[in-house]
Amino acid sequence: MTGLWLFFPALAVIYLLPGPDMILLLQTGARQGKGAALATAVGLAVARACHVALAAWGLAALFKTAPWTFDVVRLAGAAYLLWIGIQCLRTTMLPSLGGADPSGEKPRWRTAIQRGLLTNLLNPKALLFCSVLLPQFIDPQAGSVLGQFAKLGLVLVAVGLMFDTAYALVGAALGRWLQRSPSAQRLQQWLFGSLLIGFAVRLTFVQQA
Repeated sequence: MTGLWLFFPALAVIYLLPGPDMILLLQTGARQGKGAALATAVGLAVARACHVALAAWGLAALFKTAPWTFDVVRLAGAAYLLWIGIQCLRTTMLPSLGGADPSGEKPRWRTAIQRGLLTNLLNPKALLFCSVLLPQFIDPQAGSVLGQFAKLGLVLVAVGLMFDTAYALVGAALGRWLQRSPSAQRLQQWLFGSLLIGFAVRLTFVQQA
C-alpha cells in the first residue's frame, strides 16, 4: 500500500471542511447534549463504513450507467437534510442538559444514530468520494486489493470518528454555554437550521462529475 502517510492529511483536510455532518454534530451536541451527539457520530461512522464497502464493490459505477439512481439518492438526501433543518428552525428553546430522563436516553440515542446514518448514507457524493480517493492509495503489486481497501476504509472510518467526536464535544460545550442566553440559543437555532437547509439545496443541484 503506497502513500499511506499521505492518506491521513488528505482525510484531515476533508473532515475539517464544513459540511452537513459537522453541522449535524454541532447542532445535536448543542441541543441534546454529549450522549446524543456521540450517538450521531456512531451513525456517521456506520454510514462511512457502508460507503467504503459499496465503493469496494464498485457500486459507484451504477451511478454512471444508471444516472437516475444517483438522482434518487441525491434527492432523498436533500429532502432528509431539509426536514432536519426545518425541525431545527421550528424548535424554540434548548432543553435542559443537566437533568435528562434516563428512560428516554436509549430512544433518543437510537434516533441520533439513525440521523447520523441517514444524513451520510443518503449523500451520493460521499460514495463517490470513497470511490475516487481510496483507489489512489492502493498498490496492485502490494497484495490483495480488497485487503488494502479494507485497511484504508478502517483508517477513513477511524479518523472520521475522531473528528466527529471532537465536533460532538464542541457542540455539547456550546449547548452548555447557550443555556445562559436565550438570544444566543435563537441565533444558534437559525444558524444551524439555515446551514442544513442550505446544504439540502446545494445537494439538490449536485451533478455527477
